[in-house]
Amino acid sequence: MTGKFTPKVVTANALREGDVVYMKANDDWTRDLGEAELLTEEGYAKLRLLMAEGQPEYVVGPYLADVADGENGPRPIHFREAFRSAGPSNYFHGKQAGLN
Repeated sequence: MTGKFTPKVVTANALREGDVVYMKANDDWTRDLGEAELLTEEGYAKLRLLMAEGQPEYVVGPYLADVADGENGPRPIHFREAFRSAGPSNYFHGKQAGLN
């Protein structure tokens, strides 16, 4: 017996910059998790992952990440994805640059 499917997003790293990116419903990529396409069906999630894997000129290492449907779009439910969505771990690069 299979368990209930946990919603997912397709995530990867941008090929050129290395930033964490998320696949949008229009097949484009965003650095904002809230803009990612929320995938609620397992078969469709696998199809979207295949689409991402077919874009090696844009991204590396695509995979499906567990998320929850939040007020402002998908939100991470695991520490790893929360950490990745926040950007680099120092305050002088990427998404965290404006926090200093």
